[in-house]
Amino acid sequence: MEYRKMGNSDLVVSAIGFGCWEMGGGYGSIDDQEVTQAIRRALELGVTLYDTARAYGAGRSEELLGRALGTDRKNVIVVTKCGLPTRPGQKPRRDARYASIVEDCEASLKSLGTDYIDLFLVHWPDVETPIEETMRALNDLRTAGKVRYVGVSNFSAAQIRECRQYAPIIANQVGYNLFDRRWEYEMFPTAAELGISIMAYGPLAHGLLTGAFTPETKFEENDWRSRGIVFGQALFTPENFSKNLEVVEQLKTFASEKGTTLPRLALAWVLSNPRVAVALSGTRRASEIEENVKALTIHLTADDKRHLEEIMQGAAGQTSQIPS
Repeated sequence: MEYRKMGNSDLVVSAIGFGCWEMGGGYGSIDDQEVTQAIRRALELGVTLYDTARAYGAGRSEELLGRALGTDRKNVIVVTKCGLPTRPGQKPRRDARYASIVEDCEASLKSLGTDYIDLFLVHWPDVETPIEETMRALNDLRTAGKVRYVGVSNFSAAQIRECRQYAPIIANQVGYNLFDRRWEYEMFPTAAELGISIMAYGPLAHGLLTGAFTPETKFEENDWRSRGIVFGQALFTPENFSKNLEVVEQLKTFASEKGTTLPRLALAWVLSNPRVAVALSGTRRASEIEENVKALTIHLTADDKRHLEEIMQGAAGQTSQIPS
């Protein structure tokens, strides 16, 4: 395992992180026992960062993660996110008001079965609530000892610059993969300037870069990808899915020429960016985390990266507009 420093802090995390979104539902059927086995295997492999959120099943993902970690909780970095409505009385869509952030933290601590959160993130910007108010809540939670470090998720360059005026945020978690480089162009330079690390979610393009999909692939009705749109990009719509599968086949061929697999190649590409501290891969099986950690053995040359960019010119459904 490789370990990297998170921002300008003294927090050190595994370069491959265990993403827990799937554990909350929304990605089709989940076997709790299978996921628990995957978490236990990740621990054996040296994975120290586990990322979840209050919104992943209104605490279901947190509860499953807490149970699976058990007494090993003290040996890992637990990340969870707040600010999306999961209970009655909250502001619709996004709620990053002071009281909501504090209550989310208390609920997450209970669900995780812990008395502290290593890294607490605001899940999405709430433009109706002043950033100063949201950051004040994070600071107070740090002072109270309930949170060790704080950060944000899906915040633009301008927003993280404002956040940094009020709180010592060390990370911004955003979607980043070969099919989606929007944040790299819009926000990465500002993060570098401020000493903020990137936590990259969706490094396998929400399954597209696993290489497991075919033209006959159909998503379950309770799978959010069935709508065809992922974070504003029409990667899975009927008119684009087939074109993107052709791109994936080219990527698989290149991975084979490199003596590796497509998932490892995709993860290695994400981790080759110096701003990225951790690649968060949604994992539900032990075999998947075993595959993911092998990405750390791959070195991509400048020529490799140029070739990948040439292949990606054939992708369809992409947009330059960052999700909001």
